[in-house]
Amino acid sequence: MLTKETYTQYVKILKEELVPAMGCTEPISIVYATAKARQILADTPVSARVEVSGNIIKNAKSVTVPHTGGMRGIKSAFAAGLVAGNADAELEVLSFVTDGQIEEIKRAKETFDVEVVTPENAYIFDIGVTLRSENHTAFVRIVNTHTNVAMIKRDGEVLYENLPQSEERTDRSCLNVADIVAFADSVEIGEVEETLDRQIAYNMAIAEEGLKNDYGANVGKVLLRSYQPDIKITAKAYAAAASDARMNGCELPVIINSGSGNQGIMASVPVIVYARGLQLPKERLYRALCVSNLVTVHLKNGIGALSAYCGVVSAGAGAACGIAYLLGGRNKEISHTLVNALAIDSGIICDGAKASCAAKIATAVESGLVGLNMYYNGNQFFAGDGIVKKGVENTIKSVSRLAHEGMRETDKEIIKIMLEVD
Repeated sequence: MLTKETYTQYVKILKEELVPAMGCTEPISIVYATAKARQILADTPVSARVEVSGNIIKNAKSVTVPHTGGMRGIKSAFAAGLVAGNADAELEVLSFVTDGQIEEIKRAKETFDVEVVTPENAYIFDIGVTLRSENHTAFVRIVNTHTNVAMIKRDGEVLYENLPQSEERTDRSCLNVADIVAFADSVEIGEVEETLDRQIAYNMAIAEEGLKNDYGANVGKVLLRSYQPDIKITAKAYAAAASDARMNGCELPVIINSGSGNQGIMASVPVIVYARGLQLPKERLYRALCVSNLVTVHLKNGIGALSAYCGVVSAGAGAACGIAYLLGGRNKEISHTLVNALAIDSGIICDGAKASCAAKIATAVESGLVGLNMYYNGNQFFAGDGIVKKGVENTIKSVSRLAHEGMRETDKEIIKIMLEVD
């Protein structure tokens, strides 16, 4: 039963999760850590050391860093933070880059003395940046989430430390499907309207940009050109196009979910496309977005920030739940849609941020919609069908266990494969 306390927590979770970010969030976190270290150094840096976990390498290796003229990778992110990062803007750290600074970023990447290493004792999400000047050093470490500064040092003196988790965040363990649906039914729209309006505006803008111009593998455009357009194809195409743009250097911001722009896109764009296509009232869209976003957070909370389990699977299931809500579904229909969707595509791996993420997004939208349509046609997966358990919350626990525990060795092998020289 939804209590007043839980209601308040859900509002806070939406506001904490649905924040803007420019570019893929792992390299942007490197930019942020570098800009923060430069701020602490307060001197002219001459050399640096960047320490990143394997999962950060995986998600920063192949993706384009915005406002760099198409540069990719960890050293590009470091150079951007060194030259032009605004630490006070957090995940919008590159929002104020000038054309002249882009040339400076390129020179810094080519000439600045920076060493990139992977510590053996790193957390799954771990970034440490040391900057050195002639007379001083500064160190900033980010752990577990993209803006969670867990340690700051200057000249070896610890100015701030709080490992492993220093962010003051609302406890996500209060999330469950039944309460999420009850919250969506009862929320005062004014309490979430500004947050959701920003998600709608930002994420649809980058989707439209992805369909208009040439980004990556143009998965969104391929879908619209190759199939007879209907609401399902349009939902897949818009979501994929937003990822096409985001993974390949588009400088428009997105509203993230669970620390990820792709997951923020997935949890919102298909739901928005369906609401507009069916000409549903704006209020119903707001309530459906509460469902899709909170279900996505709920799923991702047990999995962890980074994993071998592809995050858009969670967000695709969340989007399907939001669409089920749009169509009049409530706890029963949404729970079965979620279980069906998770049963279909929980095997998709995460092999880093790159152009093919757009295709995975299209696949996740498809699986979510299959899960939805299965239930509305009287079909479902039952306990004992693979990882499916009795009850939606038990199935979510299965997925969390699979991703967090079972896929650890898979994650290590993926990173090894990605780092092999072709």
